[in-house]
Amino acid sequence: MKSIARSLLLSAVALTAVEAQAFSQDTHRRIVVDAVNYMKANPGTTNYAKLQTAATNAGYTIDQFALALGQGAYDVDDFADTYLCGATTGNCQIAPVWGAGASIVKYTSYWHFQNQTQGPDAHGNDFGGYNYAKLTVWGDIDNMASSWLYGDYLDDGKGNLTGWFSADSSKYNAYDKTEKNYRLTGYSTRSMYADFEKMPFQPIDNLGQYWFSQFLAAPTVQKLGFVLHTTDLLQPHHVWTTSALNHANWETWVSDYYDSEGLANPALVASALNNLTPVGATATDIRPLLTQGGAIAYSQGGIVLSSTDHNDRRNVGRVVVPHAIAMVVRVLNRAADRF
Repeated sequence: MKSIARSLLLSAVALTAVEAQAFSQDTHRRIVVDAVNYMKANPGTTNYAKLQTAATNAGYTIDQFALALGQGAYDVDDFADTYLCGATTGNCQIAPVWGAGASIVKYTSYWHFQNQTQGPDAHGNDFGGYNYAKLTVWGDIDNMASSWLYGDYLDDGKGNLTGWFSADSSKYNAYDKTEKNYRLTGYSTRSMYADFEKMPFQPIDNLGQYWFSQFLAAPTVQKLGFVLHTTDLLQPHHVWTTSALNHANWETWVSDYYDSEGLANPALVASALNNLTPVGATATDIRPLLTQGGAIAYSQGGIVLSSTDHNDRRNVGRVVVPHAIAMVVRVLNRAADRF
């Protein structure tokens, strides 16, 4: 009976797995490029001159530089840094079997949430990341993933968490690498990651802060691009925290209407900048800005979890996309002082 149930589950998830993504990778790239273009068009109110100098020193035109940054933001969804292992078999995989051909992102995507429906998490973060046990909104993909991955554990290296009879095919020690990087100064134990349905994944602002600290230590365009994937915080599903509830339809709508609905309108970006606190020229922690962006998506975008009405989506899109672009501008203004 269990094998039949899992077969039915696989079939059902294969039909809906595309809903597990946030902003599409191309949208991530466009947001970054539009942020650089905004700075180019507004050199008097942005740190564009220094950004252009950084691009030139790196051997890029400013347009090439923007595309390289955008590619970094794009690439984060492709990180091969998170494996989950079977509760019984100990077999570790980078993505669910139902993801093949279905455009589902890898398990690394579970680090791309900030749950603004809850308070502090087990690690000491002001807002936690994805944690099925702590969701206040959820849908079919959340439930199906939890059922499929029930009891599965995070790959934490050989001889630590294992399946039955010490079975363990560790392929990448995500606990001592990925989780440790995103833990920052917080608290974690292996036991927190022993069962998928209770795993307190680190929030995406910690991912952004980790890569920003790496950028400050040794600036590269790629590292800064990785930071800019945090525009996921302006995707309402990632702060309400669910892999379902019209996730795919909303992502497709943003991509389809990005131009025709003027989601990147410079006037909207200028207005959005007024709602985001500038990052100080010597600041080393950008998480306050990132969380501020997430709060805007949380307060303004919840309707797209339940409504597919075009007007509802347009109203939300013309808030969250300009704020995503504005958030990138704020980060780039600070980063330009470090190049």
